[in-house]
Amino acid sequence: MATSMETAKDFFTVVDERQSIRKYDPTVTISKEELSDIIKTACKAPSAWNLQHWHFVVIRGKEAQQRLLPIAYNQQQIVDSSAVIAVLGDLEANENTDAVYDPLVNEGHMTKEVKEILAGQIKSAYENKQYARDAAFSNASLAAMQLMLAATAKGWATCAIGGFNAEQFMSEFNISKRYVPVMLITVGKSIAPAHRSTRLPLETITTWIEK
Repeated sequence: MATSMETAKDFFTVVDERQSIRKYDPTVTISKEELSDIIKTACKAPSAWNLQHWHFVVIRGKEAQQRLLPIAYNQQQIVDSSAVIAVLGDLEANENTDAVYDPLVNEGHMTKEVKEILAGQIKSAYENKQYARDAAFSNASLAAMQLMLAATAKGWATCAIGGFNAEQFMSEFNISKRYVPVMLITVGKSIAPAHRSTRLPLETITTWIEK
């Protein structure tokens, strides 16, 4: 059964409604078009130098999801969800420099001189492999969170999954070594509420420096 669940919701309602859902209706499918809309929204997330350090592998269809199941340690949500989106971080996001900045230069929004300054900063940063890896994870994670909020706003349930074998994933789905797997996100229709969770008190997780 295919379904579209797009709704208009207040941002704070979306944040309150987003939960990690692990039980899905396996009969519900999600269209390529709706997944594409969700990913387009995710791609509006911020990123360092606007290099957009993310790549999404959409695993949709029971046969494809069955291939992923053992890699994700046989978590049933992998096959019961309507799709699984693997969020990858780009270890070579510096290669996006021209694609990101040349249109701005051509349209007169940025000078060639400014572009060259930024390109130099990026080149210098990416000589440090640890920076490249850290940036891949942090920036792709921003897009991942935005993806889950976008899905929630459209009425879909999601769950971020860190429990999977990254090396097996790379091999099974022939992923370029340019990318590093960051997380899997299941998307589907919930058939059971998330288990109760708590949040630490604000005073525990906040330090105020005002002098």
